[in-house]
Amino acid sequence: MRTHGRSPDELRPFSLQLDYLKYPDGSVLIEMGDTRVICTVTVEEKAPPHAAALGRGWITSEYAMLPGATDSRSQRDVARGRQPGRSHEIQRMIGRALRSVTDLGAVSGRTLWVDCDVLQADAGTRTAAINGAFTALNLALLRFLEAGDIVRWPLRDTLGAVSVALLGGEILLDPDYSEDSQAELDFNVAATGAGQLVEVQGTAEGHPFSQEVFEDVLGTGLEGIERIIALQKDALRPRFEALDPRHRELVPEEYWA
Repeated sequence: MRTHGRSPDELRPFSLQLDYLKYPDGSVLIEMGDTRVICTVTVEEKAPPHAAALGRGWITSEYAMLPGATDSRSQRDVARGRQPGRSHEIQRMIGRALRSVTDLGAVSGRTLWVDCDVLQADAGTRTAAINGAFTALNLALLRFLEAGDIVRWPLRDTLGAVSVALLGGEILLDPDYSEDSQAELDFNVAATGAGQLVEVQGTAEGHPFSQEVFEDVLGTGLEGIERIIALQKDALRPRFEALDPRHRELVPEEYWA
């Protein structure tokens, strides 16, 4: 029996607390099972030279785990004097995923800093961070829209991410650490609401896997992402509905309804 009495294709308990912090332009505490991540978006009124030269804004991400996020204390990056390779890889993945669904021309002249801090890790921190960061990005963009700082909705599609594991020959959606640590195959999938792939990371542990297994794992991930995006929409819908009608008409209804 899986934790929380889940079936193989069932997500862990999923929640989003919007506006979790006072000062960022958008902030979310996301919980996927026992994994908890604070995601914030802060806007800087300046774009990096490579984006500014093209008349675009930019989205970049930073990711870190708090020392008490796991069962044994980990050192802070600043104490190490360098960022671990894993954190660097994850924050690049988060930034790529968000940029893939954003019209950067609509946020020209700005950098959107996305910070993801893991409070508690029980597997799936990178996918939880993408889900929380995308939700926080929505909150920040809603604020800009209401203030008249942007004239068109920058997001081209919704975005979700989830992990999938193969354990004992069975495909498991959204594994926790007890499952992930024993998995024969570990995948991270990010995709849009339209079902287009943004990122796929997959690794075999000990034995290669077939294309048929890959397709089954990918299909399970895409089904999970569809459910995650529905949960994001449920959380954000009241914010979109509360928009002034002249601002709401700038956001395609199918995006949030």
